[in-house]
Amino acid sequence: MASSALSRIANLQRHFNPSNPTSKGEGLIKMSPEVSAALTRGKPVVALESTIISHGMPYPQNLGTAKEVEAIVRENGAVPATVAILDGVPCVGLSVEELERLAKMGRKARKTARRDIAYVVATRGNGATTVSATMIFASMVGIPIFVTGGIGGVHRYGESTMDISSDLTELGRTPIAVISAGVKSILDIPRTLEYLETQGVCIAAYKTDEFPAFFTETSGCKAPCRVDSPEDCARLIDSNMNLGINSGILVAIPIPKEYSASGNLIESAIQKALKEAREQNITGSAETPFLLGRVNELTGGASLASSILYQMF
Repeated sequence: MASSALSRIANLQRHFNPSNPTSKGEGLIKMSPEVSAALTRGKPVVALESTIISHGMPYPQNLGTAKEVEAIVRENGAVPATVAILDGVPCVGLSVEELERLAKMGRKARKTARRDIAYVVATRGNGATTVSATMIFASMVGIPIFVTGGIGGVHRYGESTMDISSDLTELGRTPIAVISAGVKSILDIPRTLEYLETQGVCIAAYKTDEFPAFFTETSGCKAPCRVDSPEDCARLIDSNMNLGINSGILVAIPIPKEYSASGNLIESAIQKALKEAREQNITGSAETPFLLGRVNELTGGASLASSILYQMF
């Protein structure tokens, strides 16, 4: 009993007074051999989130999309690093078996943002990482680029509910370049852009002056900055890193016109889905999956098709 007590005291002392503090996440994060080798050799690595796999679409469509996105990253000369927490272990880079396990798990995996990470790890749970959690783990291992479909934002009626995605505050505190199709149009895009300005996040639209709206090319909002080539993007990211600004960059690339869903169709479906969410008192982290799923149903699958095609594009 005495030795057990001493052991516990020693553990507490290590927590409160670490004699050899490690770098962020050292020894806690599992990197795939492919990702680890690429980072060691200075090869390009692209981080990918996993909430799209667990909560974004059904099995086996989710698995097929995840594999295809990883294949596209490889075809373009980079190594994909899908991020998730499996059995309490943060993983950067998943094997085919791990991807399939997560895809089959679906919504049984916890949708994991910054606030959830410690709990999922401590309880040895399974977590699909959102934009914010993916940024954190990518930053910890030194991956500067993260590609996703659409980021979270200020929810409609957010001025009353204060429902604001942690993706936005993460962009303000973690120096990762997030490449996406903009902000999901189920959200309040003008207020989201205002919030990102407050957080000091550089926002650039690719080959357009207008900020895209995920499902569609346009949102009616002017983008603060514009980049017109991969080289422009690289110089922007390099400047942000070298200056040590310590906030992220959002590069918004519009979905190709041929894959863009009808703006009026999407907006009508969004308004109906928002009304149903309020009537059913669906809020917080449950709201976005509900809205995306309902909009997909109301548009006859057009919104999901746009989302999948963008991921592949």
